[in-house]
Amino acid sequence: MKEKLYHVALDDYEHGIVLRSLNDERTKLMEEGKTSDAVDDLLIKVGNAPQKRVKVVERKRSDEAR
Repeated sequence: MKEKLYHVALDDYEHGIVLRSLNDERTKLMEEGKTSDAVDDLLIKVGNAPQKRVKVVERKRSDEAR
């Protein structure tokens, strides 16, 4: 079975928040003496993710329309 991939559109501000949050979690894990390998991998993926210009169309969710 092919692995599912997820694409998330972030602006520069949101990208920074994600990186800072991951770094804070990494620091917390290291202080607790736990392994931070998974968070390290995510930091690399998010930090090196290519930028792509896309048009984002916001739609109302069905529960918001009520």
